Amino acid sequence: MYGLEFAGEEDAFAAREARAAAAGVETVAPGLAVADAVDAERVRGLAYTRTALDLLGRADADPASARAVVAAASVAREGTVAVRARVVRDSADASTTAAERECGAALVERGFDVDLDDPDHTLRVLFAGDVCLVGWVVAESVRDFATRKPTDRPFFQPGSMAPMDARAYANVAGAGPGRTVLDPMCGTGGVLIEAGLVGSDVVGNDAQAKMARGARENLAEYLGDAGVDYGVVRGDATDLAVRDDAVDGVVFDAPYGRQSKIARHDLDDLVGAALAETARVAPRCVLIADRSWREAALAAGWRVTDSFERRVHRSLVRHVLVLDRD
Repeated sequence: MYGLEFAGEEDAFAAREARAAAAGVETVAPGLAVADAVDAERVRGLAYTRTALDLLGRADADPASARAVVAAASVAREGTVAVRARVVRDSADASTTAAERECGAALVERGFDVDLDDPDHTLRVLFAGDVCLVGWVVAESVRDFATRKPTDRPFFQPGSMAPMDARAYANVAGAGPGRTVLDPMCGTGGVLIEAGLVGSDVVGNDAQAKMARGARENLAEYLGDAGVDYGVVRGDATDLAVRDDAVDGVVFDAPYGRQSKIARHDLDDLVGAALAETARVAPRCVLIADRSWREAALAAGWRVTDSFERRVHRSLVRHVLVLDRD
């Protein structure tokens, strides 16, 4: 059994993304989940999971219970150790200092040497609600999203998606080594960058020549040394120059009605036709928009397997549909 610590405040969405790297994910407390199995390498590429643990056990949210888990568990580790405790989202009344002291003492009693600066193994003690998860860290996500701020890219346009969200949507769409991800309305290429950085080959399409050129610049900047194939073309999202079933996943951020210069009826036609076209080229699509396109997705032949409403700020809620082909 494994434990997962989520980032952000949206556990349902974090759990959905975590399924790209873990099996049997079940949320057990605010910001905490358990899983039957994890792929450590894939965990490193998750956006909304911080840490994966090889669980020693689950206990009540107090230091004494955490120590009892350590004392009773089979601990097959060699080398030095350190204990790191955390209260997730201030949701539990537990002393992290006491937890580190108690669990550290239990490990010393079992013959371990403590090295707080450079340990061979880290024991994580996570408190949330009335739950405590205790386990060895097996993977931590690489949280370098701030190094790819949209405003720092060679090509920038207002409204670009934050890298952390782009990574999460790419993961939900199935990004990873040996996969190909398409964005038919790629804009500045943010989703493609994040999909490429977790090992996917990526294909971008945009109706505007300026966007296609700018996205190429951005992909060259961030994926030039990533060992993946990438490309962007100027084209029509409703008539993609892509063979049937040529890609593994599609992600696209549909034009927002209030900001788009496209008339409402034309926008309906555009998104509906784009959904039908993506169903031709891929078995999965993640659609992000300022409203739900559920009916259009169903009409295009998709099955809605998950949906989320994610608040960006007071006046904008992103509607996210995870679509699979029947």
